[in-house]
Amino acid sequence: MIIIKNNYYQYVKASSPKLESRAIFFILIEGTPCVNTNGADLSKLINEYPDFPKQGILFRDINPVFRNIPALNHISNEFYSKFSNVELDYISGIESRGFIVATALALKFGKGMIMIRKAGKLPGETIKKSYDIEYGSAIMELQKDAVKRDQSILIADDLIATGGTAVAAARLVEELGGIVAGFAFVIELKSMDGANKLRKMGYRVHSLMVYG
Repeated sequence: MIIIKNNYYQYVKASSPKLESRAIFFILIEGTPCVNTNGADLSKLINEYPDFPKQGILFRDINPVFRNIPALNHISNEFYSKFSNVELDYISGIESRGFIVATALALKFGKGMIMIRKAGKLPGETIKKSYDIEYGSAIMELQKDAVKRDQSILIADDLIATGGTAVAAARLVEELGGIVAGFAFVIELKSMDGANKLRKMGYRVHSLMVYG
C-alpha cells in the first residue's frame, strides 16, 4: 500500500496511479506543522475532507483561511514585516490560489498585482516556461508587457513543494528583465525541498507554516 500526503491530499492506493493537476507530492509527510502565527493559528483553520474529490483522497481545504479576516490580515502583516525593507514594483501571484495571496499582499504593500497563469489563459503576447511534473510537463505563462526591465517583483503562492512552478515563475520574470525580490509562501513542505532549492539558487524565501 502506498500512502501519499501533502497539505491538500492524502492518497491511499494499492499501486501508484497517474496523478493529475497539482497532486504531485509523492512522499509520506509526517508530523505537525511549525506555526508562527502571533495569535492567528492558520493550521486550525484548514479543514480535512476524507474521500474528496474521490474515494481514497483526504482533501485539506485552505479556503477557510482565505475567508477569515484575521488570518488574511496575519498573512499580509507577516509578509509585510519580512519584505517591507525591499523596494517592490509589483506582487506576482502563481495560478491559482497564489492570486489570493498576491492580491492581499498587493493591497498591503500598495502595489499592483501580476498574474502568472497556466498556458492559454492570458491574451496578447506572452512568454512561456515549462516545468516538470511527475508524468510529463506543464507550462506557465506571463504577458510580455507585465514586467519591465529592473522592476522588482515579489512572487507569492499558497504552497511550495517541489518548487517547479516557483522556478518557472522566476524565470518568466527574469526573462522580461525583472528582478525577483523574493518568494512568499503560506505553506512550505520542507521534505519536498522546493524552498531549499530556491534558497540555494540565491532567492529570498519566507514561509508562514512549515510542514516537516
